Amino acid sequence: MITEGIVLDIARDAIFTIIMVSAPLLLVSLIVGLIVSIFQTVTSIQEQTLTFVPKVIAVFVTMLICGSWILNTISNLMINLWSHFSYYISTGK
Repeated sequence: MITEGIVLDIARDAIFTIIMVSAPLLLVSLIVGLIVSIFQTVTSIQEQTLTFVPKVIAVFVTMLICGSWILNTISNLMINLWSHFSYYISTGK
């Protein structure tokens, strides 16, 4: 029988995986945005697309580099959930 503790463990693992998978993309976007903002401030260029395009390119390149790791991390979570599925739905006897 699934208990509150099991549900909390599953939720904790899922949230941790989401944070780990999204962290590289968010950090790259943050760093590129900061660099572009500093560049815009120094050069007094106020073009809106100047901040968007480099972020998209950087996130895309990061996805290419980290894509296999992201897929492997999500797959490991799902394999763990499916391998323990019978334990989660058992009657507890």
